[in-house]
Amino acid sequence: MSSLWSELERVLGEVQKPARYIGCEDGMTVPDHHPEAVAWLLLYPDTYEVGLPNQGLQILYEILNERPGAVAERSYAPWTDMAEVLRREGLPLFSVDTHRPAGEFDILAFNLAAELVYTNVLECLDLAGVPIRTAERGLDHPLVLVGGHCSYNPEPMADFVDAAVLGDGEEVVGEITDVVTAWKATGSGSRADLLRALSGVTGVYVPSLYRAGFDAGLLTGVTPIGDAPPVVEKRTVADLADWPYPKRQLVPLTEVVHDRLNVEVFRGCTRGCRFCQAGMITRPVRERPAEQVRTMVAEGLRRTGYDEVSLTSLSTADFSGIQEVVAAAVADDSCGQVSVSLPSLRVDAFTVGIAAEIQRARRTGLTFAPEAGTWRMRQVINKLITEEDLYAAVESAYSQGWRRVKLYFLTGLPTETDEDTLAILKMARNCIEVGRRHLRSPSVTVSVGGFVPKPFTPFQWFGQNTEVELRRKVGLLRDELKRDPKGYRGVQLKWHDARASVVEGLMSRGDRRLGRVIEDVWRAGGVFQEWSEHFDVRLWEAALERHGLSFEDLVYRHRTEQEVLPWDHLSAGLHKDFLWQDWRDALDELGLEDCRWIPCYDCGACTGYGIEHVVASAVPPAGGSQGTGQDLDSGGNVPVTLTRRTDPDRSAEMVGA
Repeated sequence: MSSLWSELERVLGEVQKPARYIGCEDGMTVPDHHPEAVAWLLLYPDTYEVGLPNQGLQILYEILNERPGAVAERSYAPWTDMAEVLRREGLPLFSVDTHRPAGEFDILAFNLAAELVYTNVLECLDLAGVPIRTAERGLDHPLVLVGGHCSYNPEPMADFVDAAVLGDGEEVVGEITDVVTAWKATGSGSRADLLRALSGVTGVYVPSLYRAGFDAGLLTGVTPIGDAPPVVEKRTVADLADWPYPKRQLVPLTEVVHDRLNVEVFRGCTRGCRFCQAGMITRPVRERPAEQVRTMVAEGLRRTGYDEVSLTSLSTADFSGIQEVVAAAVADDSCGQVSVSLPSLRVDAFTVGIAAEIQRARRTGLTFAPEAGTWRMRQVINKLITEEDLYAAVESAYSQGWRRVKLYFLTGLPTETDEDTLAILKMARNCIEVGRRHLRSPSVTVSVGGFVPKPFTPFQWFGQNTEVELRRKVGLLRDELKRDPKGYRGVQLKWHDARASVVEGLMSRGDRRLGRVIEDVWRAGGVFQEWSEHFDVRLWEAALERHGLSFEDLVYRHRTEQEVLPWDHLSAGLHKDFLWQDWRDALDELGLEDCRWIPCYDCGACTGYGIEHVVASAVPPAGGSQGTGQDLDSGGNVPVTLTRRTDPDRSAEMVGA
């Protein structure tokens, strides 16, 4: 392998942000490339600013570079100006660590964190000089792998990826490395031989070894060819304590979206929010030991020089040792005044105690996610927090000196009415009133996103709201603010583009037929579709029409219990009948309590893999867990009453938007 740096240095002055492409970060590894080593290029199909903070990429980067027989480098999607320069100069996509051509690596591994980056994957492959379709690649081309949450439905990308990895990557990347090493050692194996060998690794799905069948426009099944496994199971790391990564977080030389130390406190979630794919597919809960978290925070701050640490998870305030960890970080004088960020907060687990510990340092913004404006809707989506929970959390924040909070909501949820939508602003106004007990001018920012049904959730059968309907519901909120600006003083409204939500739903719910659509959009210039300045729904509409497909069929249509779903041959560990029953319970407005502290519901995530929840404490965190409302300072008992589930033989109606 050879470096392209001399050619790149000559043209970097022509692009907007050259720092995106130079590497040289603190924590960077310069690997020792040798013929026997399996060379990985970890690609994030978005800009450097978005991709560098990604914890998954940084974790795998370290693990692979510590492993004998493997080396790993990084790359990110070049912005449009850089892509233009590369094509003009005849230069390929490159790694940022040693600036080696991407096509010279053994494996190109993409992190699919969002559906709208799919065209960027094709752009990166083309810039690398790698055929975009797997069927056109030969022995001289790298393997193209994908992972991340979107890989749980890789079917829209089946034409382009050699293999998709489901679940946690810490262990499986080593097993993939072993397979590729053995294949390279033979010196005579075909690419097909390598793909068949990879299909034998648990968690690895090889789309070319499966055939998708259709009848009258409906998917009839995705079935294995030959001896490929009929169902591909996800990978789950049993104990995060065994994987204290990243140990050497990359510190960028330029501004990035999350420019701070990030420490994962636990993985998985048992809250059971029915809209949340991440919470479903990452079960069971696996907490890091509190002492390990404290060590990772202290050592990370000292090594990086950061003065802010983000404790990351799907619901950080649920971490058993949260208050102690925050207190330890704030009290560590060796790093100066440290700011602690809790980016994912449940309002029923955010207490005055946590707020008081955080405010001892510099305050960061606080975001709470009630998700829905009425108790009825929160029962539908299983976000079992009361208005009292929210107002108590908001008061905790305002009383400790915060001046603004952000509230996140979804619209377009199953059974949602206009009354439910308008209740969002009522909650925001009430939060302002709470804030005025402590401040003269409290502020609440309401952020509204269009709901997108995702695979392996109870809502996977729900037909997404149309673009017109999503825009109408946002219009209701805008009109209400205009109607009474004085009454809503201090409330700001932001919303996500409904057109982008619809395309996200297309990729989320679609099947293999969408490969042609994705390719057409890319060839028409549709890159960086996740960026508002480049997103163009007309490209997607034209491509769908060209191939006889439609949003109506793939996105807006409710699906039945009997219908084959594009991801039925893959497994996130969840029983499909459990998800179906949870969908029916949603329509009946019945909630389920957090299973971490009560008897098992047998969703499959624990029992199917022989793994139990790993928690740092035997009791819920202070402030209680979902359905308890119990402050442990007043006692150790956790009173929970299970909700009676409906008769499984009773038919349920699909309720539209």
